[in-house]
Amino acid sequence: MDLEAVRTFVSVAEAGQFQKAAADLSITQQAVSKRVAVLERELGVRLFARTPRGAELTIDGQAFLPHAREVLRAAERAVASVRTGRRPLRVDIIASRGAASGLMRDFHRAYPEIDLAVVMLLDIERAVAAIRSGEIDASFRAVAAPGRPLPEDIESVRVLDEPLQLLTGPGHALAGARSVTVAELVGHRIWMPGIVPGSEWAAYYEDLVAEFGLTIEATGPNFGSDALLDTVADTPALATFMSEGTRLVWPAGHGLRRIPVTDPTPVYPHSLLWHRDHPHPALATLRAHLAATAPRHGAAGTWAPDWVLPR
Repeated sequence: MDLEAVRTFVSVAEAGQFQKAAADLSITQQAVSKRVAVLERELGVRLFARTPRGAELTIDGQAFLPHAREVLRAAERAVASVRTGRRPLRVDIIASRGAASGLMRDFHRAYPEIDLAVVMLLDIERAVAAIRSGEIDASFRAVAAPGRPLPEDIESVRVLDEPLQLLTGPGHALAGARSVTVAELVGHRIWMPGIVPGSEWAAYYEDLVAEFGLTIEATGPNFGSDALLDTVADTPALATFMSEGTRLVWPAGHGLRRIPVTDPTPVYPHSLLWHRDHPHPALATLRAHLAATAPRHGAAGTWAPDWVLPR
């Protein structure tokens, strides 16, 4: 159905005259008549009856008018949904309970007038492709894994170094510690079934193991954080790493401990990625907010892989 013909029909119905509709639309009266005639042929009904007073809607025209108006409103919404500056800022945060989610909640509280759409894309290649296609405007990532640099049209800035903590059950040998050094973790089983081979966080933990001689096991199916917490609470031989900004709630009876890791503190490096050629107008506000509020990165006494470049 021709949207211009529908728009012309609505204009004639509201003006009550073909001549007035033509003036409102800045086209000739002949063009108005032609568009209405095309629409009538497509629908197989007469929409107007010409009278000395102008053009009156037929019964079919009266029935069609509210639907025609809704068609035009739907078309306007469709255009607005993709028009830069009017559509929401679309950001990938990977997981709803992670630090990136907290950063975006803080941003929303600071700038409630900016419309946001939050998505969660697991794979960095999928996220980069979504940025390049315009499906999303930005993504929080660990930049890239070794040997897989970002495309030249993708910009990134490091926004947060998130400390890792050790999560143990009450029966674990380190459960009573106020903090643990990386050296003290050698020989302990750290269980992380959510590590996805080939992901940027898999590369991070591989480097962590190689650097400090830790034992990280990714065996078994990943049934989610609740099942992980249940297992760690009930198994004194197992612990897991938990990022400081990860928000979790567990039953009081679990007796879980979140213990800071020090000397050095492993930090997970979060960066914001976006397309350099067509950034959303609100992206500059988000970047400025992150620069002003997020903790500094690269601090003394912390560790991150060599491939995480400061930018």
